Amino acid sequence: MSADRKTIDKLHEEVTQQLLLRVRSGEATASELSVAVKFLKDNGASLDVITSDNPMASLLHELPFDVGEKLQ
Repeated sequence: MSADRKTIDKLHEEVTQQLLLRVRSGEATASELSVAVKFLKDNGASLDVITSDNPMASLLHELPFDVGEKLQ
């Protein structure tokens, strides 16, 4: 894996973790929740392709509403 790919992967993971922290805190604004849903959708997130060890799975499951239909 190239250095550029590692950097992108790290940035992607960090964005996921920061969104997850906001959602888990219970203090995420409607705008932040919208960003989280868009982030998941833009990354092809769906309930059938995200593995349980993927940080996006945690974000998907922590949202305070069902996004399954919105992602497909």
